Amino acid sequence: SKECQHPAEAGREEERTRRDVKKVKMAVARAGVLGVQWLQRASRNVMPLGARTASHMTKDMFPGPYPRTPEERAAAPKKYNMRLPDRSQHERDPWYSWDQPGLRLNWGEPMHWHLDMYNRNRVDTSPTPLSWHVMCMQLFGFLAFMIFMCWVGDVYPVYQPVGPKQYPYNNLYLERGGDPSKEPERVVHYEI
Repeated sequence: SKECQHPAEAGREEERTRRDVKKVKMAVARAGVLGVQWLQRASRNVMPLGARTASHMTKDMFPGPYPRTPEERAAAPKKYNMRLPDRSQHERDPWYSWDQPGLRLNWGEPMHWHLDMYNRNRVDTSPTPLSWHVMCMQLFGFLAFMIFMCWVGDVYPVYQPVGPKQYPYNNLYLERGGDPSKEPERVVHYEI
């Protein structure tokens, strides 16, 4: 049909095709530029800014220099309004009503950095209340019972009771090749 076209119409058609190709190229270039701009904005949010990375604790927030003399050590707790204990946790009264009885500490008392190493709780190495033989029998008895129950469930499976599948239009009578001139028998899925 293009051979039969008038030369002026063929030129117009060619011009339209060139314009459409140019529009597509412009749209692709614009999408590429927008994509690059979006990636630049997204990467700006991911990379930390200088002011934000420098906003941690300042030197004014840190405590003073470490006390070196006994007088400085005695004055340091007073500076921070702390009352240091003069004896260990072990020596404290076990019958006192502590806020944390396991550690023998009250609210607001300072804790040693390595308190978990110095507290009274240790691994109990005393003999177990049950013998090794009894514990093994209980473990393997439980495992044998669970394996037996899995076997019973496999041999005698339990299914939920399900009624027959229900279809509309008298159980799809016509769609399944029923005679249109005959009245189908009524399908009832319930009893009253």
